[in-house]
Amino acid sequence: MSLATFAAWLDRVDPGVHRRIKGLRLVTAYGIAALLGALHDVSRGLTDGAALSLLAGGFALWASVSEARETRAQSSRDLAIFTACATLGATVTACLTPWLADGGRAVPELTLVLGAFAVGYARRFGPTGAGIGSQFFIGQLLAYGAGLTAHDWPLIVAAGLISTVAAVIPRLLSGPAERPVVAPPTAPPLARWRLPAEFVMGLQAALAALLIVALNAAFTLTQSAWAMAACTYVVTNTAAGTIDRIRRRIIGTAIGLPLGLACLPIAEHAPIVIWAAAALAMVVYAMALPERYDIACGAYTFTLIVTLAASGQHALPVLAARFWETVIGGALGLAAATLVFPLKDPPASPLS
Repeated sequence: MSLATFAAWLDRVDPGVHRRIKGLRLVTAYGIAALLGALHDVSRGLTDGAALSLLAGGFALWASVSEARETRAQSSRDLAIFTACATLGATVTACLTPWLADGGRAVPELTLVLGAFAVGYARRFGPTGAGIGSQFFIGQLLAYGAGLTAHDWPLIVAAGLISTVAAVIPRLLSGPAERPVVAPPTAPPLARWRLPAEFVMGLQAALAALLIVALNAAFTLTQSAWAMAACTYVVTNTAAGTIDRIRRRIIGTAIGLPLGLACLPIAEHAPIVIWAAAALAMVVYAMALPERYDIACGAYTFTLIVTLAASGQHALPVLAARFWETVIGGALGLAAATLVFPLKDPPASPLS
């Protein structure tokens, strides 16, 4: 693909440049947070300075992804709320994980089931509610992956403060250049036994996550957190919507994974090139996310694979597990959406 063709595609997908600006903001927020967390004077006295950069960058990045407001004031408020929720989620997991460690290797993952429920439950309450649930779960995932415990609470709080600054500053600078895509209001979906739709969505995500914990305990999944994230984020407000989202996620992952694996030699010998490609992929992710979930998943999978490789993770089975565990998570999410109080669209109004 020539540069002119790529530029034409960008203009067609994002004619107002608004999504590209948000994509650049995601990369900027992550970079500021990760660099601040890596400073020796900032991490001095903390239990794990390397984890500080990881947590702060993750909090800032995904808070910026979830934020979807039009004004600086509203955006800054939501970003502060989201990073606080990520800090809370990380703290909950760090405190509960040691208590569950004696139950077996997979038992500590039970803390993530709470976050999976929060993602599904909060999605019905607009962009701020969806961001709160998502950030709580993201904080849990990052803390679990870093192996944090209750003794690491100062590190988690420091990461939350750094991420707030790192996420808010780029949004203040981007100002009115961003115009987030606002989903039109929809009627609440219908569920059996008159259960609230938001409760059903949370229950579906939590049950799918719980099944992944059981599978990990029985068969030892390579990266069970990836499967748990997949089953959690595919749940939507209808069974049909969940099926479509699963299909798009699997297709995107199937495209992004081989592209990322093909770049492994570059990641080993020229990591700066890979980090630049990952930044570009996150811009594409931000552009595609509102309407093309498959492209967004492909871009994110590519970013994840190449950044893991650039950070020193070159084990092919671990990297390839991204696809298989996405399929597992999607299958369990599908089962939950179609078997556990399946939601359906309300009947069309006769006046519509």
